[in-house]
Amino acid sequence: MSPMPTESRSELAAGGDDIVLGFRTLRSNIMGRLVRMGAVADEILTRHDYPAPVIEALGHAVVLATLLGAPLKEGARLILQTKTDGPLRFLVVNYESPGQLRGYASFDEDRVLAMEKDGSASQSLLLGSGMLAMTVDPGGDRDRYQGIVQVAEESLADAALTYFRQSEQLPTYLRLSVARQDRQGPDGGGWHWRAGGLLVQHLSPLGGTPQPAPPPIAGAEDDELPMLGEDDDNWRRVSMLASTVEDHELLDPTLSPDDLLWRLFNEEGVVRAVDPTPLAGYCRCSRDGVATMLKAYAGGELDDMREADGMVAVTCEFCNATYRFTPGEIG
Repeated sequence: MSPMPTESRSELAAGGDDIVLGFRTLRSNIMGRLVRMGAVADEILTRHDYPAPVIEALGHAVVLATLLGAPLKEGARLILQTKTDGPLRFLVVNYESPGQLRGYASFDEDRVLAMEKDGSASQSLLLGSGMLAMTVDPGGDRDRYQGIVQVAEESLADAALTYFRQSEQLPTYLRLSVARQDRQGPDGGGWHWRAGGLLVQHLSPLGGTPQPAPPPIAGAEDDELPMLGEDDDNWRRVSMLASTVEDHELLDPTLSPDDLLWRLFNEEGVVRAVDPTPLAGYCRCSRDGVATMLKAYAGGELDDMREADGMVAVTCEFCNATYRFTPGEIG
């Protein structure tokens, strides 16, 4: 039996599901993160009755937000959001460190179903053109900061790679995967959603701090500009190895993260993994919070929200929970 490639400090690394695992190749000093989601993906993606193409796109956004948000300090948040002119108008995912996730989508149901019916519901056409924004809220009194990249009928992964090239100047490999699988067994069969992702980035020789961008080349487009490190032999070798990963490997619950890293990077020798972060779905909504929000509305605005029996109902966009209030509860 081949030796395991990783030096992990936690049994979770060999567990398999609902974790994000950071790692580094010791030989080449390339860093990466691996996401594996089972129950968490299914919980978030099935809270609403979305069409399959919307679920897949939201799943990609959930994995991407996890890969980007995992390094944040406890209590910090990353908000990933798209706003585009395609049938899939909005995707919103919140990652709160460490490991808490929620998300939802807004879309034109008729257009999405028509595209699904004629087989044209690719992620790039669903999104159309617009922007992808990634906002980091460090918490406390510290200021938020935001990165924005244009989306031009491309996938979330492609848009994110453009962001890494233009804003962070980091050579990056990224793979996102979402699929519905039939889970058999006494614990509960039937179809369940799974998700996974792999991010690999070149580190600078000075401890991982991105180095200044090279001077621009006259007449070159943004995606043609060179980045420090992308011609490095170590980066070329590791990124080529990373690119051999298959979707089914990212999603396979019987393939542990350690074994997957060994399968991909055994030529690099030891891969050192940090403690995995467990992932969980969450929502900030509560009955008291919604009631407080409704009490801030003027009387006329509340009247417009009342149902025939006088009740006011509010449904959370993230978790789909519905809260109903009598007139006496909210005024």
